[in-house]
Amino acid sequence: MSNTKTLHPRNFHNNRYDFTTLIKSQDSLKEFVKPNKYGDLSIDFANPDAVIALNKALLSHFYGIKNWEIPKGYLCPPIPGRADYIHHIADLLASNNNGKIPKGKAIKGLDVGVGANCIYPIIGVSIYGWQFLGSDIEKVSIESVLNIINSNEILKENIKVKQQENPSNIFVNIINKDEKYDFTLCNPPFHKSLDEALAGNKRKVQNLTKQKSTKSALNFGGKNNELWCEGGEITFIKNMIKESLEFSKNCLWFTTLVSKKENLPFIYKALKDIKAVEVKTIEMAHGQKISRIVAWTFLSKDEQKKFKI
Repeated sequence: MSNTKTLHPRNFHNNRYDFTTLIKSQDSLKEFVKPNKYGDLSIDFANPDAVIALNKALLSHFYGIKNWEIPKGYLCPPIPGRADYIHHIADLLASNNNGKIPKGKAIKGLDVGVGANCIYPIIGVSIYGWQFLGSDIEKVSIESVLNIINSNEILKENIKVKQQENPSNIFVNIINKDEKYDFTLCNPPFHKSLDEALAGNKRKVQNLTKQKSTKSALNFGGKNNELWCEGGEITFIKNMIKESLEFSKNCLWFTTLVSKKENLPFIYKALKDIKAVEVKTIEMAHGQKISRIVAWTFLSKDEQKKFKI
């Protein structure tokens, strides 16, 4: 396991947000920016409209995305942590490329559960020039991603999307037998039920506002399939691991976020059961939030060197 105490060194968001500069990139952010109790400019991170305006500004200023809209109520992810995942994927690929990060359209990734926001592919395309396929079970999410792609020249020809018609499948009907991917990535549904998701968000809002609250609105948004699934994170990941075996020669590295540390032993056992050749764990920290990426491959060292799309 490799450990990081802060955001990845290449992450654009290691410093505090420069709201004066960000407002120049996204004027709608101005109405939400005000001095906090320390006298520093900030926003109310418990306000979903403020978070969306901040995301628009960050995507415009750092990633060249001038048109980004998501349907009301859909997940609006914090960008710094999402960027970290992409940078760690780049390092993972570099480990198979003599330490040099591979860039350009020859590198192809699959984002499982791309959502309506398309954040991972946007960052991967903008920084490294990779190509992506995004999959999702929701038609609205697919349509939203298509709108984002078609509204930004930098994304056209670099991101494609495909709807997963069977919610029980992850890679089946998404990866064709003759296709190859350098990596897959996924931010699995965290909770086991909607009630659990709402309770978790209530705690998040209380932490952000430092006040007791009975509100259960989701400050970062999120529809059911984005936040929870039957069995929660561990069931989703174990299903992903089991299904990855069928596509063992189609992908160099399968990866997923794991939010709950207590799930790791079960994940490692599942990977051992399917005889994954190599498993890596990368711990990430963003503020008080700790998560990790688990990556696995079925390819030997020699096969990894020869793996080409």
